Amino acid sequence: MSSRGRLASIGAYLDELARQRRLSAHTVRNYRHDLEQLCGLLGELPGELSDDDGFAGVQTHHIRRFVAQLHTRGLGGRSLGRTLSAWRGFYRWLGRHSETTHNPVAGVRPPRSPKALPKVLSPDEASRLLAAESENLLQVRDQAMFELFYSSGLRLAELAALDLACLEDLLAGEVRVLGKRNKLRIVPVGSKAREAVAAWVEQRGRLAAADEVALFVSQRGSRLGVRMIQLRLRRRGLLQGLPQRVHPHMLRHSFASHVLQSSGDLRAVQEMLGHASIASTQVYTHLDFQHLAAVYDQAHPRARRKPE
Repeated sequence: MSSRGRLASIGAYLDELARQRRLSAHTVRNYRHDLEQLCGLLGELPGELSDDDGFAGVQTHHIRRFVAQLHTRGLGGRSLGRTLSAWRGFYRWLGRHSETTHNPVAGVRPPRSPKALPKVLSPDEASRLLAAESENLLQVRDQAMFELFYSSGLRLAELAALDLACLEDLLAGEVRVLGKRNKLRIVPVGSKAREAVAAWVEQRGRLAAADEVALFVSQRGSRLGVRMIQLRLRRRGLLQGLPQRVHPHMLRHSFASHVLQSSGDLRAVQEMLGHASIASTQVYTHLDFQHLAAVYDQAHPRARRKPE
């Protein structure tokens, strides 16, 4: 199988994923990158595989070598885990289509790397971020977006996709969003976010094109893009003097951490975030423990360091 034939197989696999599993365009792009990377690594095997072998000639020792190569090029354990998952799924598909008789990726595991905890704002930092005065129309819009991020733990793509049709439910205290793999969930909306959205909607017509259905629009009157939302939030964080770079997912993490600290209800946080597995939500219990440990270090007489 030539390089062109390998890429054709990858294209067929990705088309099937997009149609049947309804993966997002972002996820499909990641899969394409990982599988094209596999093609590149196969091309670096001098004389070990012929074009006739195609993907079927790859053995487990080749996969282990590829993992080692990518690791030396700077890929960490999590990135390699995602890459191996993409390769493993592709080989299962090849097997179902009788293009190979074995899966050389089965049983291959990435090197372990320390699990990084998500970065969050403290409650005081979140309050400082959202306390800015809105002096113009764009800042009124931004305030509504940022309040909604923090109030409901929305993903960036979920917020950008909101339409005016959600407004009645949103102002009544809840918002329906379509999350990963087109999974619908209903999330509560706090009073501050409802007030900020209502203030924005009163003035939205000054920017929005007549036929635009998006809730949040740009200066051109069309739906506001995810990149601009990221830039506006980063700019707000800098203007408010926050010590770290603020991004939309940080507000989602902050929402989850602060709700868990107050309620202790892990299942409720899982449902509001739309996590398929409770394991994804449990990372916030580690953040909660870090907060408690910091309080202990500052407050307990046996924990405080004695003066020199």
